[in-house]
Amino acid sequence: MVDIIMHGCNGRMGQMITGIVAEDENARIVAGIDVAGGQKNDYPVYSAIDDCDIKADVVIDFGASGAVDHLLDWCAAKQVPCVECTTGLSDDQIKHLEECAEKVAILKSANMSLGVNVLMKLVAEAANVFADAGFDIEIVEKHHRTKVDAPSGTALALADSINAARGNEYEYVYDRSNVRQVRGKKELGISAVRGGTIVGDHDVIFAGQDEVITFSHQAYSRAVFAKGAVQAAKFLKGKGPGHYTMKDVIG
Repeated sequence: MVDIIMHGCNGRMGQMITGIVAEDENARIVAGIDVAGGQKNDYPVYSAIDDCDIKADVVIDFGASGAVDHLLDWCAAKQVPCVECTTGLSDDQIKHLEECAEKVAILKSANMSLGVNVLMKLVAEAANVFADAGFDIEIVEKHHRTKVDAPSGTALALADSINAARGNEYEYVYDRSNVRQVRGKKELGISAVRGGTIVGDHDVIFAGQDEVITFSHQAYSRAVFAKGAVQAAKFLKGKGPGHYTMKDVIG
């Protein structure tokens, strides 16, 4: 059994994880942290992590980015591993996360979906076959109209997986509208589409002579990220200090 403190429990993702854990016989939420009230939970909820005196095996954080530094310091001091899912962290916060990871286990990934992380592994392996055969590589990502960053962190993580497998031989190209020239052999194109309520679609295209192979992942709801976070929490229980990722979870 994995005992979890849900940081940001009353938010959309916090409530989604609450529902998933309620149906998991191997995990339970023993406490929640959230400044917002009005939500009934089957576990005690505290307005601040410092007020929580309930022991747990791991913290899952889907809270506000402004609260991340203090939470990580608390986890390091209490020696409670943390699955850090909050997005939009600054460079200084990432540096602080790395410092805390020297004291306690912290899992942070660009994408918490198990499917996306398996996809990263597959496209890296595929690149070693298709790149040597002269295939061009393009990534197309699609998200909802309210997403402000482009390309997505997941698209960049997919590109980085490919590039790492190839000794960082590729140059990322985000916009071809201002350049009229033949595509370079060492270009890796990344395109972004924004519209509607698309949760997250990613296509990795290997385009060769007379054939195209496409690896695709479609997220139909944010539940895929919540499920991944719960799997990560189970993995992180009992782990020693270090910065873990979903790659460690999938093996």
